[in-house]
Amino acid sequence: MKELRRLEAAAIRSTAALASGSADGASLVILLFHRVLAEPDPLLPSEPDAALFERQMQVVAQCFRPLPLSEGISRLRAGSLPRRAVCVTFDDGYANNLEVAAPILLRLEIPATVYVATDFADGGLMFNDTIIEAIRSAPADLDLRDVGLGHLQLCDSRSRIAAIDAIIQAIKYEPSGVRIERLSSLLRAAQKASLPRLMMTEPQIRTLRRLGFEIGAHSATHPILRSISHSESVSEIHRSKERLEGILGESVRSFAYPNGKPGQDFDLSHVGIARDAGFDFALTTSWGAASRLSPAHQLPRISPWDQTAARFALRISAAYRQRHFHVAQ
Repeated sequence: MKELRRLEAAAIRSTAALASGSADGASLVILLFHRVLAEPDPLLPSEPDAALFERQMQVVAQCFRPLPLSEGISRLRAGSLPRRAVCVTFDDGYANNLEVAAPILLRLEIPATVYVATDFADGGLMFNDTIIEAIRSAPADLDLRDVGLGHLQLCDSRSRIAAIDAIIQAIKYEPSGVRIERLSSLLRAAQKASLPRLMMTEPQIRTLRRLGFEIGAHSATHPILRSISHSESVSEIHRSKERLEGILGESVRSFAYPNGKPGQDFDLSHVGIARDAGFDFALTTSWGAASRLSPAHQLPRISPWDQTAARFALRISAAYRQRHFHVAQ
């Protein structure tokens, strides 16, 4: 492999095998991505483009044992998980999961699971992307003081990234109605009349499934579940499952909590809703590896951000030792 010398890759495989444990005490690393860009985007520095993602997946193919997520979880529970087992997942349901990531994964024979926030499958845009696209084309002097978001000076990509991060954090946990109102004010101030289509459509979701990728539910509108009522949470979780099952014509067995931090973004009541909805397992964004003792409806994932192949591989290897047991209360 070009990115890792043969001896270096062998050493990483050996390290990962030792860290991941024996079959009956093995740990499973689940990787979390969101989108894979066709080209680098200065406003999305943490998202891999196609070239970087291919390098990362070459590492996964050479140094680890990629498995379909459903198989990985099943074998983890059965005590038959191979050493160096890893699964690839994506959250939200971006069209570039199909258009950019899928060809790379198919070429390298790496399975993956995509979690879809279903209300955006008709051309909607998630709130964070609305902010990104508004700030992308906003004038350099942007006055948002009337909605409590400050007077922004957007002179370069760095200042626009800082503004995006600040606005996302300011409204992420707001009630839906307040968040929509502040987003509308942002779009008006930024003079943004139209927004791009970034999410998969229903036909694209079906195409991804026909290609062999697993599809999971990620709520309907991607709310912070702890910020909405119990009845709204039930609706969000059940509607996403029902919508996907209608699209795919098959049962949808897994769920990923929006944002995904136990105790902060969801709690045990939401775990119960996911279980009662009929999901076999559910994923969080807690950092670490899953073990046989990890609760089936609170499985951890990692998001390796490294730009070099060796660091990417070593971070995954290290994650096997970080068996995660923190759960929502």
